[in-house]
Order: sequence, then C-alpha cells, then structure tokens
Amino acid sequence: MSFNINQYFMQQKMMRKVIYSLIPIILASIYFFGWRSLFLMTWITLWGGVTEYIFEKKYGKGKVSEAVVVTAILFTLTLPPSTPYWVGVLGIIFGVIFGKEVFGGFGKNVFNPALVARAFVYVSFPQPLTIEWSHATTSFLGGFTQYMTKGVDTISTATPMLRFRETGELSSYTDLLFGRISGSMGETSAILIILAGIYLIYTKTAAWQTMAGVLSGFIGLSLILRLFGFTAIPNPIFGVLAGGLLFGAVFMATDPISSPKTKEGKWIYGILIGVITVIIRGYALFAGGIMFAILVGNTFAPIIDEGVRYYKKSKKAKKKKVTA
Repeated sequence: MSFNINQYFMQQKMMRKVIYSLIPIILASIYFFGWRSLFLMTWITLWGGVTEYIFEKKYGKGKVSEAVVVTAILFTLTLPPSTPYWVGVLGIIFGVIFGKEVFGGFGKNVFNPALVARAFVYVSFPQPLTIEWSHATTSFLGGFTQYMTKGVDTISTATPMLRFRETGELSSYTDLLFGRISGSMGETSAILIILAGIYLIYTKTAAWQTMAGVLSGFIGLSLILRLFGFTAIPNPIFGVLAGGLLFGAVFMATDPISSPKTKEGKWIYGILIGVITVIIRGYALFAGGIMFAILVGNTFAPIIDEGVRYYKKSKKAKKKKVTA
C-alpha cells in the first residue's frame, strides 16, 4: 500500500513562495542566535500541524495546509530565541484554534493566526517574551557552532526599542540593517526582510499597496509628531528599521485572508496599521506595537472593503445620473 502525501497535506503554491522568502531569515536566525531557533521552529510547526489536522478532520477534510506551516514559522520568528518550548507550543495551539479553526478553518479566519498566537503568549507569559533576550553573535561562524547565544544582562539595552525607551539612545543603523542586535529571531535583519518583500511583490504573493500603506502611515505620523516636539517618538528611519515594523508590514499585514481585498482598501488598511503602530509605540506599554496594530487592522478589514465598494457603487450611480 503506497503512501500518498496529498491525502494528508494541502499543497498551496502561494504559501510555498512565502516559505521560500523566509529561508534566508531562518538561516540568519540560526547564525545570530544558535540552533535553538531551528529546533524551536520545528517543534512549534509540528504541533501547529497536529492541531490543524485534528480540527480539519472534524470538518471532514483531514488535511494539513501549507498555510499552517507558514503560520508556525512566522509565529516562531516573532519570539525571543530563549522562549521555552512549552510556551511556543501553547501559543501555536491557541493561534490555530482561536485564530483560524473557530472560524471554520483555512480561508475563513478574521485574524492573522500567527499574531493571535503571539498576542496570547505576550500577554500570558510576559517574562520570557519581554525580559529574557539573547545577544546576537558576530563571530565568523556565528550561532552555527552553538545551541544558543548568551542572554542579555541589562533589560534597558536588550532590544533597540527598549534601549530607546529607557535611555533615548539609538542603535547603529548598520546593526539594524544587518541584524546584529538583540530581538525576536526573525525581526532583526532589515535587509533580509526588505529582500523578502521585493521577492513577494515580484511573484505577486503579497500586496505592495498594504506594505506601502503601513510605511506611509508610520512615517507620516512619526514626522508630524516629531515636528511638534514629541520626544517619545523616534525618528522615522530608526522606527522603520527597529521593533519588527518591516517584518509585520511584509509578512503579517499582507496576509491575504485577514486583510482587505480591494486595492483602495489595502492602502487604507496599511495606513491605519502604520498610524496605530506609532501611537502604541509612543504612548502604550508595548515597545513594538505592530502586532496589536495589525490585529486592530484585521478587525476593520471587512468594513474597509465594504466602505470602498459602497463608495465606488454610489459614485458610479451618480455618474450614470449625470450622463442620463
């Protein structure tokens, strides 16, 4: 009796392209923080697949999608390298169930499952998610020769955003670009994320309008607040390169299921996320902000699309009246 993988696995070309774009970022996470990054990702992906399979079997499908693999990888890359295995497992189980399966499974989720998982562990287990960070190694072979790099002793210098909040100091732009900073495993190297974004746009896997909207909203409000003398807001260049903004804009905000479908809606949605990120970073307890901003954006995505369609319909009706 031959084994047919298609009986248990739903192949999705679009999701595979996202995985391809993430490979350099995954390798960079191993280089900067050690092999624990890959082990944690593998363990989380396994549990994510098992969780989806159990629920999809109840729906009469019984297949694990490539989408859940992407969800598990993205979720893992938003975690600190030292995140306990059991915390990661609880996170992905919660994200798959309450971010996806309760809505009916693949293609029906309102919220990005990876961010639902990240928000759950962030709120439920604050110490390993906000305090326990690891140094990024800069040696020739980097983390390829070790299980995990050393932990950061001082919280105020743990990540670029935390350092700015505590001391007002800005990290080196070179370090931000290449990823030689403490932080979540996949959010440190701006160059690799930008290259991944270009690949996703070129292959028409992700909407450039959403990415551009996030950056426009973020940079625009940051500039305005800086001009008015609000010192809690860093300069836009630093803000874009630090705190996971690029990672969120490229991989999370562009999720085709939980984001708007209309072109105009994608712009509005992206700008809304960028603006909310600035507000959260400057005036809330959370140093990053992009995670919660996207979840808020997910809430408004269907309304934005409806508004755009209604506006277009009413405009078309008025045009017909004029020409009649």
